[in-house]
Amino acid sequence: MSATTSKETEIEITFLGTRGEIDSRSRRHRRHSALLVRRGRVRIMIDCGVDWLKALRSVSPTAIILTHAHPDHAFGLAAGAPYPVYATGETWSLIARYPIADRRIITPRKRFLIDGVRFEAFKVNHSIRAPAVGYRVSADGAAFFYAPDLVSILDQRAALHGVDLYIGDGATITRPMVRRRDDTPIGHSPIRTQLGWCEVEAVSRAIFTHCGSEVVKGDGRRIAARVAALGKAFGIAAHIAYDGLTLRLRRRTIARNKWSEKFPHTVS
Repeated sequence: MSATTSKETEIEITFLGTRGEIDSRSRRHRRHSALLVRRGRVRIMIDCGVDWLKALRSVSPTAIILTHAHPDHAFGLAAGAPYPVYATGETWSLIARYPIADRRIITPRKRFLIDGVRFEAFKVNHSIRAPAVGYRVSADGAAFFYAPDLVSILDQRAALHGVDLYIGDGATITRPMVRRRDDTPIGHSPIRTQLGWCEVEAVSRAIFTHCGSEVVKGDGRRIAARVAALGKAFGIAAHIAYDGLTLRLRRRTIARNKWSEKFPHTVS
């Protein structure tokens, strides 16, 4: 079967959660941001925040990858995990006490494969205490970049060049949440700034997760329209992700599925 028809040769991604580290939540943004990458029988979970501490079995990943060690990205592993877990050495040092038997160390800019899916970590500015990375993920001619928490990408051109989809930080739409500590910018760049990166690197589609209060507490339709209008100004199709949203990436093609209650991780 061709790559455009076989489920074995396409990347399918599901937004398991899309809420940032905030108290507010809604039906569309209930759990902390996490992504499930599927290719055939492979199920790779990116990030596992505290919301997933008692819900990990409902996802049943074959592997877990962490962007950094903040509670909403790593504390779901506090009781351990029966799967291989991938993280940078800096992240492992912050969760060293977690009872995880199979620990894999990631080196930024060194590509690695998990069952046919290629990952490459890129350092991003976000936190000094919990250094973060974003991931360029590719398989079967399709590629996306995932960075749910960031101020900037240290090697933006290499990270974004040629990707089909940018998945970024939805903490705020236009208001910067950036401050400096020891001359290093930390926090969150707004969606508008990230769309500018996409324009520069010719990324035509962007979707935002790790949503902040502005998105989670706001009117969904108005927020979606506002983000779409911002994207249009940059020549980019821009959207807000929601829990349970599934996308299929095929060679330079992205198809969207409607949200379905069949996903066990979207049910209370």
